[in-house]
Amino acid sequence: MSVPPPAVPKPSAAVRVVSLWYFVVTIASLGLFAWVPFVHAAARLGRTALYVRAAVFAAVAVLIGVLMAVTPTDTTGKAVGTTGGLLSLAGVMLAIAAVVAGCVQQGKLRRRILGLAPAERPGENPALATALAARERRAEARKLVASDPLIARDLRIGRPDLARDYDDGGLVDLNNAPAGVIASVCGLDAATAEAVVDIRTTVGGFAAVDDVSTVVPYAAMDRVRDRAIVLPA
Repeated sequence: MSVPPPAVPKPSAAVRVVSLWYFVVTIASLGLFAWVPFVHAAARLGRTALYVRAAVFAAVAVLIGVLMAVTPTDTTGKAVGTTGGLLSLAGVMLAIAAVVAGCVQQGKLRRRILGLAPAERPGENPALATALAARERRAEARKLVASDPLIARDLRIGRPDLARDYDDGGLVDLNNAPAGVIASVCGLDAATAEAVVDIRTTVGGFAAVDDVSTVVPYAAMDRVRDRAIVLPA
């Protein structure tokens, strides 16, 4: 079972206010310095990918600066001509996009830095996280089977072939599930699963998961032990 991460103290109101500088810098600079908070967040969170994001916003800032520099203007600074208008409009739209995109992303980063949102674990495999969570649910379901088999039966633990609301993490009841379900969940071939059902019918049910080891290949028993339970028939 995984160990929960230690609790992170919630930041004070003053710290939260000061941390709003991300948005102040981005908005006040019209997106030109939107890259600065990303550099800060990269250093605080230890995520090198954020330096790449900072570089993207820095490139956008350079492009905005170029558009401003090449836009023809009159003595009052107003863009002149069709070309000047288009260049000016492009610069304004790009600045707005940088401000909006920057603030949205910086808001998420700010929450992670303050401990108000779960931190991302770089390189974590979603499939692995799902498998580990399912294992924990199986462990919890097994405890329920051992402590209160009647409730376990009501919740239909180990019966993925029946409609139910309780998620047992992928268990199968060797004493009650059909052969096809046993084969699917435990990774057995159809003949072996049928042999399991034949034996349970003959003996009136299994007392323990290892009772099926007489017909289940040794190599398959680890998965059977991981996925199987026995409830009263």
